[in-house]
Amino acid sequence: MKSCGQYKNLIYLSLVSAGALLVEGYHPGVEDDAVYLSAIQRRIHPNLYPHDFQFFTLQMQASVFDRLMAGWVRLTRIPVSVSAMLFQCLAAFFLLWACHALARRCFSTPAGQWAGVALVGTLFTMPVAGTALYIFDQHLHPRSIATALILWAVVLVLDRRIVLAGVLLAAAVVLHPIMGVFGLSYCAILSIALLRARTPAEQPTAATVAMGIAPTWIFEGPSPAWKAALNTRDYYFIARWAWYEWLGAVAPIFILWLIARYARRSNRSAMSMLAGAATVFATFQLAVACIVLLTPALVRITPMQPMRYLHLVYIFMALLGGGLIGEKLLRDHLWRWVAFFLPLALGMFIAQRSLFAGTEHIELPGVASHNPWLRAFAWVRGNTPVDAYFALDPYYMQLPGEDYHSFRALAQRSELADAIKDAAVATQVPDLAPLWQEQTQAVTGWRHFQKQDFLRLRERFRVDWVIVQGPGVAGLDCPYKNEAVAVCRLQ
Repeated sequence: MKSCGQYKNLIYLSLVSAGALLVEGYHPGVEDDAVYLSAIQRRIHPNLYPHDFQFFTLQMQASVFDRLMAGWVRLTRIPVSVSAMLFQCLAAFFLLWACHALARRCFSTPAGQWAGVALVGTLFTMPVAGTALYIFDQHLHPRSIATALILWAVVLVLDRRIVLAGVLLAAAVVLHPIMGVFGLSYCAILSIALLRARTPAEQPTAATVAMGIAPTWIFEGPSPAWKAALNTRDYYFIARWAWYEWLGAVAPIFILWLIARYARRSNRSAMSMLAGAATVFATFQLAVACIVLLTPALVRITPMQPMRYLHLVYIFMALLGGGLIGEKLLRDHLWRWVAFFLPLALGMFIAQRSLFAGTEHIELPGVASHNPWLRAFAWVRGNTPVDAYFALDPYYMQLPGEDYHSFRALAQRSELADAIKDAAVATQVPDLAPLWQEQTQAVTGWRHFQKQDFLRLRERFRVDWVIVQGPGVAGLDCPYKNEAVAVCRLQ
């Protein structure tokens, strides 16, 4: 009977995962996938990106994600596009499975357990305050896999299986260092809380603080080019956050504190531990982030994005809050579940369709897109030399209908640095900032470029192809055109 129940839970988890992904959509090659997908493809085909590989390989030195994905593709012969979608589905499933495991330790009723899991899945694409993060990205991201590992580590810490939890946390760190460190921090706080609850007589009278020597690069003066790249990222600077973004950072502390207080009064130890540790974690990390981000001498640490600790906080808030809603309000009344989750899922779906209005909601591998930008990228991939070097509008990702898709990741060709994603990379790798600034400044005024301006780019950077909006530019040879863009050869 127990085995039958486990299989039933796995079926339910599969359905919840599928529903969450249907609401969220799937968009490979967008936003951060400009780095990750390009890195995987170059691992498999080293002849790709001969002119611009440093804009993604240097950032990936701290992660094994691209190596693991490339190894999987070589071993299984499953194409990158199919493998990425497969792992996206698996990451969603294992993340929600970990949520269910935590919910079972906090809630005794199925309504509480499944409402918590369902709320996390429904809110996959909820913005996390002002951090420019979602709970779960619309493309395969190492953060999603690392988060699943962290949540399973939390389950193991609750079960006092510390060694195995440490293994999972180490795996999370090598996949996504920033998220892995946040996971370590939360699990350390949770472990201390469990130890104090178990042995109150042995409580230390003072907190133990690990001391170390700060690396000297933190205090080095940043270059003007690096500062220019940094200033393109408003979400790095909490002083620039809107009031509602600050509300999204502070309110979870009080919500989790209230949940922890309720759990203590109700003698629910697991819920109390999770919510209490999350409250301490959020308060501590917010204090650290404010010190780092508001101290000019520590500006070099800014790209480590200390406010992104909120990613874990939002997951715990949704899981525990959703569980209480299910237990206290929804219970076993089907109409209540429909009345609560249907409008919420519909709202999240509409928001995603608005964000990716020019693209299919689920971009299946091997299926031609109706998006003219993506059709042009596909033509480039199949009809230009592997060593071709392209120039585009530096803000092309933000143009109407482009929907933040990366040319580099999807066309599999080199491009001059863009002002959107490559700016973020330059903040992470300061040595790239001068090159990023040189290339983006060279294409200032792109929308007014004429043939002689493109030829100047060819002479300076050896660019031999351009993608321009509309029917093209007079005098250029454009072997491919559609209703939105033209692909032109520089001769």
